[in-house]
Amino acid sequence: MADLSTLDLNLLRVFDAVARERHVTRAAQRLNLSQPAVSNALSRLRAALGDELFLRRPGGVEPTELARALAGPVAEVLDRLRDTLAVHAPFDPATADRVFTIALSEYAEAVLAPPLLESMAREAPGCLLAIRHADRTNWQDLLERGEAELAIGVLPEPPAIFTRIRLLPEGFMTLLRAGHPLATGVMTEERLITFPHLLHSPNGSRDGALDVALATRGRKRRLGAVVAHLSAVPDILARTDMVMTLSSRLALRMAEAHGLVVRESPVEIRHTRLSMIFHRRLESDSGHAWLRRLMLTVAREVPAVEAGGAPLGDDD
Repeated sequence: MADLSTLDLNLLRVFDAVARERHVTRAAQRLNLSQPAVSNALSRLRAALGDELFLRRPGGVEPTELARALAGPVAEVLDRLRDTLAVHAPFDPATADRVFTIALSEYAEAVLAPPLLESMAREAPGCLLAIRHADRTNWQDLLERGEAELAIGVLPEPPAIFTRIRLLPEGFMTLLRAGHPLATGVMTEERLITFPHLLHSPNGSRDGALDVALATRGRKRRLGAVVAHLSAVPDILARTDMVMTLSSRLALRMAEAHGLVVRESPVEIRHTRLSMIFHRRLESDSGHAWLRRLMLTVAREVPAVEAGGAPLGDDD
């Protein structure tokens, strides 16, 4: 086995490219090298490690057992090295081609992603935003494993290794179909809990902000359904007598887009805030700092909506 002190670490870049591409020519293109240069590097690495590493197969190459075992650690080391160097490199959004991977709750994605991408298209046209789903069950793992650079949602207080910045304050409204019995008349707590409720819960929980508020008053609502995705909500409400209490911004958007009705909730629900959380190791990353500033600007500019901002039910 090779002594790392004598191994040319540039060879690991070649190994990583071939392991990812499973093809020598494509690996050469990835590295901006000639195919003979890549083949020569592989020969040197084979001699150093005492293993064939990659066996020729129709359409490419197949890694040996040793190459499979090395692929993950080598990729991780090179990725960490690139990340470390990126932290200390100046970041010019106008010329950068960085991929930003962030984790957003479904609500945060619906409200923040459109204006964020609009701003990125102007300021950083070469950058790519990749969005993963985040909720209370997975946000910390995503950040700790480096699978997301920041997470945004209604999230709990994080451990000390993370920085937390609070974003949008949010109120709640009740969403229902046009013609629903609750679309007219005085909206009371008693009337509200008479009808079945729709709950959006990506992780399958059956408790929402309304349940907490009702519990303090010794009351409960009846769930009609729990859905994992917001995209199903408008059609379900339009076809049933179910009602849904959700964030005001989203309720008003859905009402306008799908001909639904929003009513102010008769139950006082404690306002919540989205939190932006990221690992402290990224605080000095100039690209990450730019993204954070842009996110804060976008969040400040998302209008706080009031009941008069969309079609409401008749309060007579």
